[in-house]
Amino acid sequence: MDPYPSSSSSSSIAQKTWELENNIKTIDTPAPTTSTDTSFLSDAIFHYDEAAQLKFQQEKPWSNDPNYFRRVKISALALLKMVVHARSGGTIEVMGLMQGKTDGDTIIVMDAFALPVEGTETRVNAQADAYEYMVDYSQTNKQRVVALLDFCDLEERVEPDLVLNWIEDQSQNIKLLPFVSLEAGRLENAVGWYHSHPGYGCWLSGIDVSTQMLNQQFQEPFLAVVIDPTRTVSAGKVEIGAFRTYPEGYKPPDDPVSEYQTIPLNKIEDFGVHCKQYYSLDITYFKSSLDCHLLDLLWNKYWVNTLSSSPLLGNGDYVAGQISDLAEKLEHAESQLAHSRLGPLMAPQRKKDEESQLAKITRDSAKITVEQVHGLMSQVIKDILFNSVRQSNRSRTETSDPEPMVET
Repeated sequence: MDPYPSSSSSSSIAQKTWELENNIKTIDTPAPTTSTDTSFLSDAIFHYDEAAQLKFQQEKPWSNDPNYFRRVKISALALLKMVVHARSGGTIEVMGLMQGKTDGDTIIVMDAFALPVEGTETRVNAQADAYEYMVDYSQTNKQRVVALLDFCDLEERVEPDLVLNWIEDQSQNIKLLPFVSLEAGRLENAVGWYHSHPGYGCWLSGIDVSTQMLNQQFQEPFLAVVIDPTRTVSAGKVEIGAFRTYPEGYKPPDDPVSEYQTIPLNKIEDFGVHCKQYYSLDITYFKSSLDCHLLDLLWNKYWVNTLSSSPLLGNGDYVAGQISDLAEKLEHAESQLAHSRLGPLMAPQRKKDEESQLAKITRDSAKITVEQVHGLMSQVIKDILFNSVRQSNRSRTETSDPEPMVET
């Protein structure tokens, strides 16, 4: 038995781990009904009914209910593309567009693509060239693929999957003509935009709220997705949020308690001012037989970087920033506590707020500790997998060598 895991098996294990960590559900594909039927034709979620989508947009059920859309389904392929794009930006915010459709109160994201946008560490905005690229990409994506092939001196009009199969299986016999139209033939419209918040959580800033409100005014239905690539690497799970804004002047009822997230001290004011202007949607992920091949290709391109990277070493600046932010929050809480002691009695509500603030600081501290322990455990496991085997083989070789003969 080979002690070294093969590249393909290691890639498969890493991909399965990523899917389990993010709870990606595989859509059951029904068996083919005829001999000519194929499994990938049975993926109903990929069927686009243009008439039904147009009717839904004309009815506008969301205009009567600001909370109409409550769920988001994101394909595993789109999720991985967004995470890779967000991670490639480092500490700079990036931006992209999502394509998909609607199904009742659910927005389904089928694909995503990056936009040529120049961002900063705190904001990202699309300019005229980005909007032009967005329109060109969407129009090109909607056109049907038509390839003209010179196959055994026979010019034929073929479908995209046949083009790919022929190129793979009979690459020696096919000669592509000078022009081959490579449009994707995707009919889905743009259903939202995504951007990254490197290191400071998934929420909408004031600029994000203004951008999303403008999008919802002219491009409904539309969704805003935020990804934190830095926390994704640190936690080992995709840190993502999906949001929609309320109409201007709308006062939402008290929201239920949402999942707690750490907000840096220098972002708390921006977060608190606008947090009542939007709401979050539940996110689930899916993949099907149509996704599997493309997901494997994309994963095989990047999985080695994931395996060789270390959250402890790669996120050193992020961890230092977290600890510094935690220290500032403690100093801020201590100063407030000292001020309150000057008075004879503390108001009950103020005391409750201070206790809540200290509780949040405690949770932030515990979160940093857990992430560091997980990173250390990951390093230990990698050391056992890749170094212990070589050390054991080396020791086995040394013990198997014959002992030298010594003359007496």
